[in-house]
Amino acid sequence: MLTIHVAEASPETAVLVDGELVAAVGPYEDLVAVRPEARVRNWPGILTPGLLNPFGPELLEGMYHPDPREAAGFGTEPIPGERAQRIFRADPSRRGASARRGVQRLLAHGTVAVAGELRDRAVLDAVRRAGLAVGRRPQRLPGAPSFSPSPLVLLPALTPGAPARFAVFDVPDRAALVQLGASTCVATVLGGRLVFRRR
Repeated sequence: MLTIHVAEASPETAVLVDGELVAAVGPYEDLVAVRPEARVRNWPGILTPGLLNPFGPELLEGMYHPDPREAAGFGTEPIPGERAQRIFRADPSRRGASARRGVQRLLAHGTVAVAGELRDRAVLDAVRRAGLAVGRRPQRLPGAPSFSPSPLVLLPALTPGAPARFAVFDVPDRAALVQLGASTCVATVLGGRLVFRRR
C-alpha cells in the first residue's frame, strides 16, 4: 500500500512509502499530484530520517526495563548498573522481555538505529525483530547513556529506494528538536511500518 507521510512544519520533505521502501521524497503537493491514490498520514511537527542511539549495549544490556506490573517492586524507570545485573542473574529469562521494553522506549524517542556491540542473543533478537538498524558508534560519544542523548545523532537524508525508516517530532524545526530532545517524538516508522505512535 502506498502511503504519504507529511508533517505540518516540514511539508517540503514528505515521504511516499511503498511497502518497506521509500518511493519518493519531496514537497507534499508534488507527491499527492503524482500518486493521488496514496493514503495520507498527517503529523504535527517535522519529519526527519530518525535518530541513531549510540548506547545500544548500555541501554538494552546494561539496564533492566521493568514491566508495568512490577511497578510496586521495581518502579517504572529503567534500572541501571549492578542492580540490573542482579535482576538478570536471579532470573535470566527477564533479559529478553526487558530488551523488548527497552526497544519500545527507543522507538518512542525516534530511534531507528542503534550502535555499540550487542552481545546478548535475547537483546539482538529484540533489536532484529523490531527492525532497528545497527550502525557504527560515533568516535566521540554524546555524553552519558540516554534515550535522548545530547547532542542527538540524526541519520542521513532519506532517499528513494532506501528502507522506509524515519521519525516525526512535534517541534517547529530542528533547532527546537535539539533543544527539547527526542521525547518530542510522535511517530516512528521502520520498514514502512508504524512501530510507534504517541496517543
